[in-house]
Parts: sequence; C-alpha cells; structure tokens
Amino acid sequence: MSNTDSEKTVKRICPLCEACCGLQVTIRDHQIIRIRGDDDDVFSHGYICPKGAALKDLHEDPDRLRTPLIKRDGKFVVASWDEAFAEIERRLPAVRNAGGNDAVATVIGNPAAHKIGLLLYFPRLARALGTRNVFSSSTLDQMPKQLSAGLMFGSWLSIPVPDLERSDFMLILGANPMVSNGSLWTVPDFRGKAKAMRLRGGRIVTVDPRRTETAAVSDVHHFIQPGTDVFFLLGMVHTLFAEQLINLGGLAEHVEGLAEVQAAVQAFAPELVAARCRIEAHTIRQLARQLAVAKRGVVYARIGTCTQEFGTQCSWLVDVLNILTGHLDREGGAMFPKACAFAANTVGTPGVGRGVPVGRHHSRVARAPEIMGELPLTCLAEEIEIPGEGQVRALITIASNPVLSAPNGDRLAAALEQLDFMLSIDIYLNETTRHADVILPGLSPLEDVHFDLAFGQFSYRNHARFSDAVLPRQPAHPPEWQILLRLAAIVQGKGALIDIEEADRQLFSAEVHKNCGPHADAVLQLLAGWSGPEKQIDFALRSGPYGDQFGLQPQGINLAKIKAATGGLDLGPLQTRIPEVLRTPSGKIELAPALLIADVARAAQALAAAAPKLVIIGRRQIRSGNSWMHNLPSLAKGPYRCTALIHPFDMDRLGLTDGGLGRITSGIKSIEVQIEMSEEMMPGVVSLPHGWGHDMPDTQMAVAAQRPGANLNALLDEQGRDPLSGNAVLSGIAVDIYPL
Repeated sequence: MSNTDSEKTVKRICPLCEACCGLQVTIRDHQIIRIRGDDDDVFSHGYICPKGAALKDLHEDPDRLRTPLIKRDGKFVVASWDEAFAEIERRLPAVRNAGGNDAVATVIGNPAAHKIGLLLYFPRLARALGTRNVFSSSTLDQMPKQLSAGLMFGSWLSIPVPDLERSDFMLILGANPMVSNGSLWTVPDFRGKAKAMRLRGGRIVTVDPRRTETAAVSDVHHFIQPGTDVFFLLGMVHTLFAEQLINLGGLAEHVEGLAEVQAAVQAFAPELVAARCRIEAHTIRQLARQLAVAKRGVVYARIGTCTQEFGTQCSWLVDVLNILTGHLDREGGAMFPKACAFAANTVGTPGVGRGVPVGRHHSRVARAPEIMGELPLTCLAEEIEIPGEGQVRALITIASNPVLSAPNGDRLAAALEQLDFMLSIDIYLNETTRHADVILPGLSPLEDVHFDLAFGQFSYRNHARFSDAVLPRQPAHPPEWQILLRLAAIVQGKGALIDIEEADRQLFSAEVHKNCGPHADAVLQLLAGWSGPEKQIDFALRSGPYGDQFGLQPQGINLAKIKAATGGLDLGPLQTRIPEVLRTPSGKIELAPALLIADVARAAQALAAAAPKLVIIGRRQIRSGNSWMHNLPSLAKGPYRCTALIHPFDMDRLGLTDGGLGRITSGIKSIEVQIEMSEEMMPGVVSLPHGWGHDMPDTQMAVAAQRPGANLNALLDEQGRDPLSGNAVLSGIAVDIYPL
C-alpha cells in the first residue's frame, strides 16, 4: 500500500474472470480514483483487461443492491436485515417441514467462484438443508471436464493445463483464450505468452467454427462443424494407433487401459469421420503426427467442446491425446498445478485414493445422474412443476441468473412463480431474482477479502495471493459467510439471531479436531488471531503442500506471510506430479473408464447423422462475461455487440442484410437479432453471444436495458444434455433464419 496525502493505492485481485489479475486500486476518501494492472503481481505482472477497470463501475453502480428487499403484494420494498431474516425464518422452514429436505433446492452461479466466503460456507448451508436438489452453473459450462478428470485422475479438479511458457506446439479446440485468458486454465495475458511462444519457434493451431481472436493469431486455423469435435478427436486417436505413434514415455508404468482405448477407436479412421467434421482426413492425420513428434506439445479444449452432447467424451479424448503422445505431466505439455491450499489432490495419501463416485442419486423426473453432488440445472423447471414426493417448493439462488443463462428460460421463469418461497443472495434485481420473495445483497467485491480457492488449481504457474478488503462495508451489511451461517441456523431451528462468531468457532473447531486429532487444540491456538474465511485459509495454507506445518517447517508459508509479500508469493513453474497427484483406487491413470468406453458406441451411431444446413453457436467477448456485466457503463459502451455473425454465403442464400434484422427459429422458439456479415464464420454456422436478453419487466438494470440484446438460450431445448455429465447442450443447434 502506498499513500500520498489522502490518496492511497492498494493491491487487489480481480474477481471478474478466471485470469485473476492483480490490480492497483487508487482510492481517495473511500472513492475509487483509478484501477490499473499491478506490475508487482507475481502472477499477472501488470496485465489487465477492460473488466478489471470496470470494478469501479460495479462498486458505484446505482442499480447494485445495498439493502435487503422483501416482496409485498407483488412489489419489492426495502427492508432491514433483521426484517429480511425474520421473513425467511417465517417461511422457509415451513416449506421444508411440509415437503421434506428435497423440497428446498439451491442454485449457485459462477460469480461465487470468486467469493471465498460463498465457496467456504455454502457447503455448511447445503449440509444443514440436506437436500439432493443442488444445482449450479457447472452443468452449463464445465461438468464434462470435471467428470472426465475425476474418472481418469481420481479427483474432480485434477485438470491438467497447458504449460504454455515452455511449449512449442499447441492445438486449441473450442476455446478462445485470447479473449478469456483461459477457462479451466488461469493464464493472464495469453496474448503475450502466445507471442513469446511463437517467437521462440513454437506453433499454434486452432480448430473452431469461427475464426476467433485466438485463431487470428494462430499459425493455422481449421473450421470444424459444431458438435463434431468428438469425431475429430477420435480420428486423431485412431491415427496414433494406426501409424504406431504411441509414446507414453515415463507414463507407461502409470497407465491402465491402453488396449481398451485402441479397440474403442477402431471405427473412427479419419477417412470415416472427415465428412462429418468437415475437416479433410489428411488434415486430421497431419495434426496427429505433428502432436506426436512435437518435443513439447499440448492439446487444450474448452467450452465449445463441453457444451455439446458428447462433452464428456471430448474432454476425455483431449487428455487421451496428451497421454498417448507423452505430453501429459511433462514440461511444455499438459501439467497439473499444485495449489497452495484447498486442493483435493494435495491431501491424503499421495498416488492413490477412492476415486470419484457418480450417480449416487438421480433427479426425480428425468432420472439424470448426480455428478459431483449436483444435478443438471436444466432439470430445475420440471422439478418445480411436476407434483410428487420430493417436488421442489422453495429455492435459494446465490449469484445466479439461470433465467438468462440456462436453456428455455421462459419455462423456468414460469416455474419460479409457482414456488411457495424463493430467496436470492445477489447484488442485482435481475431476470431471475425478480421472482424472489426475499433478496439479500452481497457485498461489493472491493468490500470483501479475496482468495482464489478454485483458480489456483488451474493456474499456469503456482502462486499464493490474498487481497484484503480495500473499501469499508456498511456496519449493518454482513459478509456472505455470515449470511450463509444465519440461513443454516434458521434451517436447523436455531433462529437467525445466533452468535455468528461463536457458531463459526464451533464449526471450525469440530473440523480441526476431525483432521488434527490430538494436535487440534495446539493448532487452534495458533489460528486464534483469525476469524471467518481467513481462519480457514490460514489453516489450509499452513497444512498445505507449501505450508509451515504450524511451525514444523519454518520456511513454509502461511496467511501472514502472503499478506506481507508485495504482489503475493511466486511458488514456481508447474512440476511433474505423477504418480503423486493421482487419487484413483488403482493408483494409475485410468485411460479407459468404463463409463466413457461404453459411450463410444453412441458416438458411432451419431457418426452417420447428416449435418444440419445451419447451426448456431455462442461467442465469448472480452467486455462481456456474466449477464450483469452488461450493466457496467465502461463495458457496455462502444459498438453494439449482441449481433448474429453470418458468413456472406449464408447472407446471400437467406436474403439477409448486413445491419438488418433477422428472426432465428428453432422449432417453435424464435428470437429477433441484428445481423452482422462476417467472413470469420464457417459457412453454415451463425454465432450469437450469450448472456443477453435484458428486456424482461420488473428488473433493475438500467444500462443493460438500454440495449437488451437477444437471448441465445431462449432458442435451446432444456432436455438437450450430455447424458454422462448432465451438461446442457448449448452449441451446434439446428436453426433457421429469416429476414425481417
């Protein structure tokens, strides 16, 4: 922190996307003067994108909720915190008592991934509720990758990431890290790192139905028919076996299932999949050979490969390719970060574990399997609508807007109106929270502490960073962790007026005694100076892989050391971790999980299907992430961005006009969009960004409402899911377009 008169500059980690960049926030009299990238940050080294600077807009947004709201006679009125909790206590337990634990459902959105209080304390609320109806944005985004990683490596978040700074060949599918700076891969300033890679002679190949910003800086770009990545990947794996290009290297003794994979891919020779992918067979073979001979190569794929009906297979095959070519757990390849805290693959016995359980229960109506403790978010509407034992009658949403972010939001919105009670923890009155009976606002990110529990597990380089709150919160406004503890107390019949600090102390003490046995009291004494999330963070750091082990390793880290370090602590580049990282029952990499091998037959059946004439895909934009970012003036300004990109060939064929309006239809569903001609699109594919559609009544997002845009998800069928992971199918949907 630096000070000049009444002005001071403080450090802060950006919470607005997965890049997690370090910021310098200049403040005068509790007002934000400017936000810049932090050159001292050990992880991002001064990089910043437009979203980081927009934290000022978010904090100052007049639409951001600062007091609770209660719905009275169909209208929201401002309430005190005591009044809001009293209303919850009056209504929520009654619904649960009448319908049982499963009568209450929860939905948690991806902004919670940047809120340490929500991540650490939501499980406590979930345990108190005891409901099986737990939903999150993971089944709109990343559950296929979590499932495949769990089955192969033994824990849900053991997801290998590209070691870009030491790589010389990178194949990218369905991802746009130039805009996202990584997804399930935390890599600020991808542009700079990719440029450095190419300057040292490296090559990047992008496979995508749009010539994305990433494709534009790649050495080679290939179009691919949306939804056919699975056939392309199977063709590459087939080539490796057929041309005897398998090279497990040092992984050979740690891999199970090689023969099963070879047998499974026999029907997918490049010549048989080429027409379906719209990529020539010799190109598929050439890419497989390039990967095989690369000294330090890696395949990386993301949301475009996850949000399709074969999302889990695609996620699995990416890791299969990296393993078969010797690029897993190797410098410059796909490597496992070693997070400083909270990572399941750094605790317990190294190299062996119980693996991941799947399908421990199923959704009541569609019988969709539970994965990672969650059910598919696209099942929520039917669980509310259809009577029967376990019918959802109350809902708690946390930093989530599924009416916009999930398919067929109209159905979900109608279902929400049928609930007996709905509670939302959110900073906006948006398309989803407008249906709530009570809204409890979260804090501005700048009023809260910050520690990246999840993203350290996907980071391109190991590090440890922490941010204190840089602006004071209103004394009456509790942080989210306290809100969740009060809700848990209400559910348990203890009432909202509990002693929060004492309740937290008791819960934490029980956890430490469970984990530390006879040493628990001594450990608790060493942690006595912290409270809330900071106490849990310090415990996880000190007992983690780099920790001081509560004094046994004096050179190790703890929270005090991280706070004292300018820009955080650099813990070094990624290191080889196999077999230590594995948590499978066999102690091996499970190359051929039975669930995935069995599903290859479904891909074989789908291979013969004809490609639709026109399909729609989403689009990532650097000034747009979650739907609420459309309410921030610095991100909303500039050209209109919710346009449908269409190739000139399709424009002529369909009679469309650049800048004109068109109607996109899928079955009986339709939306009106502004058309934009673009040669970056593959013919037969149209692209529309997600998260728009801010034209619904009774919301409070004035900037977003000025240019509401069209909601891509309104076209989609909520029954479309990857059957293994339950992830929604959001890409490659057949549509028609008509001029207006």
